[in-house]
Amino acid sequence: MHRLWLAGALSALAVAASGQENLETTTLARIRQEGLERSGARALYQALTDGMGARLTASPAHTRAAQWARDRFAEWGLANPHLEPFEFGRGWSFEKVSVEMTAPRYMPLIAYPEAWTPPMAGPVAGRAVYVGDKTASEIQAMAGQLRGAIVLTHLPQAQFVTSDRPQPGLNDRPVQTGNPVLPSARSTTPADQLQPLLQRAGAAVALKPSAYTDGTVGVVGNRNTSPDAVPSIVLAAEQYNLLARLAAGAGVELRVELQTRYYDDRNTYNVIAEIPGRDPALRDEIVLVGAHLDSWHTATGATDNADGVAPVMEAMRILAAVGAQPRRTIRVALWSGEEQGLLGARAYIEQHLTTQAARDNIAVYLNDDPGSGRTLGFYMEGNRAAKAIFDAWLAPLTDLGMTRNIIEGIGSTDHVPFNEAGVPGFNAIKDFDAYDWRTRHTNADFPERMSDDELQQSAVVMATFAWRAAMRDESIPRPTAAGAR
Repeated sequence: MHRLWLAGALSALAVAASGQENLETTTLARIRQEGLERSGARALYQALTDGMGARLTASPAHTRAAQWARDRFAEWGLANPHLEPFEFGRGWSFEKVSVEMTAPRYMPLIAYPEAWTPPMAGPVAGRAVYVGDKTASEIQAMAGQLRGAIVLTHLPQAQFVTSDRPQPGLNDRPVQTGNPVLPSARSTTPADQLQPLLQRAGAAVALKPSAYTDGTVGVVGNRNTSPDAVPSIVLAAEQYNLLARLAAGAGVELRVELQTRYYDDRNTYNVIAEIPGRDPALRDEIVLVGAHLDSWHTATGATDNADGVAPVMEAMRILAAVGAQPRRTIRVALWSGEEQGLLGARAYIEQHLTTQAARDNIAVYLNDDPGSGRTLGFYMEGNRAAKAIFDAWLAPLTDLGMTRNIIEGIGSTDHVPFNEAGVPGFNAIKDFDAYDWRTRHTNADFPERMSDDELQQSAVVMATFAWRAAMRDESIPRPTAAGAR
C-alpha cells in the first residue's frame, strides 16, 4: 500500500512537472509570436517621443507621461496601475529661448537653457561682455559693464566629446562602469565664484559653451538653482567660440530672450502596475522590470530613455495579451528622477523595501537604460551564479540578436540601489553607437536612432526574461550569496 501511494505521488509530480514545462514552453512561444507579429512597441515609442516630448522630472510633461503610462497599463488589464508620489522639489519647464547675433552680421544661434534656471526679466539686446579670461578681481572691477548685460562667461571650448565609451564584452576592452567623464567648459574664474559675482553685478544672462560638436548641445541642470540666480544658457560650442573671438576683438552684439516657469507641486511620480502571481507559495515574490521615464529637456528623450521605457511597457502588454499566468508576480516600475540621482528607484526602496523580508521578496530586478539598439544581454554585476542562469535563458534568443551576458557591472542607473539593498539587479546591454558623443542628454536625442526591429526585440527579450524569472522554482541568487562572485 505504501509503495502504491509513493508511486502515485511520483506519477502526479511527474505530470505536474510536465504540465509546468509545457506551460513555460507554450508561453515563451506565444511571447515571441505576439511581440514580433503584433508589436505595439513603435506606437508606444512615438507616443513618448513625438507625442510627450521631453519629460524632465517634476515637469508637467513628465506628469502627463506618467498618467499616460498608467492608463496604458489599465487598458491592458494589469492589476493595480497607479502613480506613487515622492517629494522631489520644484518642477520647471522652459517656454521660449532665443539667442541671435545681430552684429557684425545676423546669425540665429543654437541655444538651450540649463534646467531650473530662472527666466529673464525680458528680452535684452546689446553688446556682449566677455569675461572668460578674467580673474575674479577683474570681473568685480567690471561691475558697471555687467549690469543688465549679456555675459560670455567661459573660455572658447577646446575639448570635446568625440567618442563613445568602449562597447562592453568586445575585443577584451574594459567595461565602462559608469557614465563617461565629459569635458567641461572652462573659465579663468571658477564657476562657484563666477556666478555670485555676476549675480551681485546684476547681469541679465550668462552664456556658456557646450562640449559637443557640430551643433549638438548637451544640457542638464541643477534642481537647487536659486530662482534669483543669473539665467544660464548653453550654446553650440562652435557658435560660442565665434562669439568669444569676436567679443575679445571688435565686439559682438546679441539679442537674447528666455522664458521659463517653476511649478509648486513638489512631488514627482513613479508608475507601478503588475501581473499577479498564481502560485500560493511564490505569488508574494516579485519579478520587477523597469526603466526611467524622465529625461532632460532639450529633445524628446528618445535614447535616454524612451527606448528603454517602450520595450518595458511592451513586455507587459505582451504578457497580458498572451494571458500569462506567472507563478511569481511580475511588476513594472517606470521611475522618475533617475537623472537627478536614481531618486525614483531609491524612493521605492525606502517606501517598500525597509525590511529584510521585503527585500527577500524581490526575486530579481531587470532594468533597461544606457545605450540604444537591440538588447544584447545583461550586465551580471559579478554574480556568476546568476550569469549561468541568464546564459541558459539567452541561448534560445541568439537568432534575435542576443549575443552575450558579461560578468561585469554598470553603474549610474536604476538597478544600482537594488544591488546596494541586496536585491539582484541587472541592466540590459545595448550598443553605445553615437550614444555618448551625440544623443545622451543632448538636443540630438530623437527617435530616428531606433528601428522597429530593435524595439520589438528588446520587448520580447524583457518579456521572456521576466517570465523565466517568474516561473523558476528558486529566485535569482542574491549578490552576496555563496559562490555568486
